[in-house]
Amino acid sequence: MPVYQYECTPCLVVYEVQHGMNDPPLKSCPRCGGSVTRLISAPRINRHNFSGPTEAKYAKVSPQQEVTKEHDLQRVYERIWLPPPVKHEPWD
Repeated sequence: MPVYQYECTPCLVVYEVQHGMNDPPLKSCPRCGGSVTRLISAPRINRHNFSGPTEAKYAKVSPQQEVTKEHDLQRVYERIWLPPPVKHEPWD
């Protein structure tokens, strides 16, 4: 299943939600109840045959730029993983 990202601007939170393409999207922020917007993110494709996602992400970035970028991202938005809802009882 794909992972979708939803942004709540007032809370400065990005929610990562895993659900099917035909499942309903996240409508409101679980924290404040406000509306969320879906972010467009790149698919997870290894086009240049890098050994890992970190190497691919920072292939053209100097170490100083890498540290600065990560500090800026972590300072502004908090990332929260929302697990998919349970659709059945596990003991049935």
